[in-house]
Amino acid sequence: MLNEEVEKIILNAQRNEITEHFIYEYLARSVKDIHNREVLKRIADDELRHYNFWREYTHKDVKPSRLNIWKYSLISRIFGITFGIKLMEKGEEKAQAIYERISESLPEARSIVKEEDEHEGKLMSLIDEEGLRYVGSMVLGLNDALVELTGALAGFTFALENTRLIAMTGLITGVAAALSMATSEYLSTKSEGNSKNPLKAALYTGVAYILTVLFLIAPYLLLIDAYVCLSSTIVNAIIVIFLFTFYISVARDLPFKRRFLEMTIISLGIAAVTFMIGSLIKTVLNVEV
Repeated sequence: MLNEEVEKIILNAQRNEITEHFIYEYLARSVKDIHNREVLKRIADDELRHYNFWREYTHKDVKPSRLNIWKYSLISRIFGITFGIKLMEKGEEKAQAIYERISESLPEARSIVKEEDEHEGKLMSLIDEEGLRYVGSMVLGLNDALVELTGALAGFTFALENTRLIAMTGLITGVAAALSMATSEYLSTKSEGNSKNPLKAALYTGVAYILTVLFLIAPYLLLIDAYVCLSSTIVNAIIVIFLFTFYISVARDLPFKRRFLEMTIISLGIAAVTFMIGSLIKTVLNVEV
């Protein structure tokens, strides 16, 4: 006989398992890749077994969370299956301490949960997504755009002080750099002879670069004061770094804080140095725009 607290915890675990069962089932139906569909079906079956395991103790049926089914299904469709399900599973990490408490009353629960979690982790590692195969190309384009263009815009801001002129110069610089980076990635991938498609690798690099360029230049197209624009661009750069680092840390199980701080310090450091260079050049050459 379960006490009231343990029963409440197990009912919550049941709700999580049946919710995730439906999420994985939905994702399995929505993907075209046969391999990924089979993996997702197997995980969905695991979640249903988890649910039935807990049900043996509560003898109660629990309805899934429709909100979570909608939320994680949508996230997975937009940002990729791996990101969506790993973000969802991260929420379960908090449940491990709760499961430890359950095991005091139900010792057999600990081994079952551990065994099933390990099996589920192995299945998730089998999912093959194109976006994650080319994440290195995206990182290359995004990082270069952040470091190079943030620094260039800082230099242009002090040297030119005209927002439209800065935007035009930055856009030309950014597009030229994006094409250069995409070409380099194409040649590099082709010479490596790995499983990646050189054209797709170049496309991922170029698109990531250009999208970052447009986001960084946007303040110069919308605002009037050049220095306010520069401040907004730096904020935009930090936002991009935060979002992409968070995405990579979840999808690839990498540490977030260190990578975020490292990229932020590099980008802002380059911007500060380039701003000083722009100031020096303008003073030495005595240029007025």
